[in-house]
Amino acid sequence: MSGDVRTNIKPGMRVRIVEKQNQRTGKLTEGIVQRLLTKSPTHPHGIKVMLESGIVGRVKEIVV
Repeated sequence: MSGDVRTNIKPGMRVRIVEKQNQRTGKLTEGIVQRLLTKSPTHPHGIKVMLESGIVGRVKEIVV
């Protein structure tokens, strides 16, 4: 599943995100989605979410 389509992502899912300061390096952070921050149905760089840890970033991978 793609991280740039909002309907693919639900609270409670395990995902890997890239934080704003790590966009150049592409370093991914794994966590559980607490809430979705992007309102549009798609976003070319990934849907922005907040993890349960409070970290905000764009979804690059959905962990299954």
